[in-house]
Amino acid sequence: MTIHTARLSDPAVRAFVNAVNSHDREGFMALLAPGATMADDGSDRDLAEWIDQEIFSTHGHLEVDNESADGRAVVARYRNDTWGEMRTRWRFTVEDDGRISRFETGQA
Repeated sequence: MTIHTARLSDPAVRAFVNAVNSHDREGFMALLAPGATMADDGSDRDLAEWIDQEIFSTHGHLEVDNESADGRAVVARYRNDTWGEMRTRWRFTVEDDGRISRFETGQA
């Protein structure tokens, strides 16, 4: 069962999902702390390259099925034009200023 984005517990994660789903690259980048990092399936990736290839140039979309860790870990159905739809897990590190310093994703 999908959790409506507005009901996600953590404000940074909620804003992340909204930015992905509305294809708002500028808003997405504003959510990230300076020097933010990410990993996909356990391997660190170049953040700018990854978000371009996996989110913005391929119409990425997240539908969150459940959340844990006070809303900073989610399982979601993620789809884009390259890979279609897959069940994924996401974990976020959010700094005191509310910006995301790291996210990790991979198949669930």
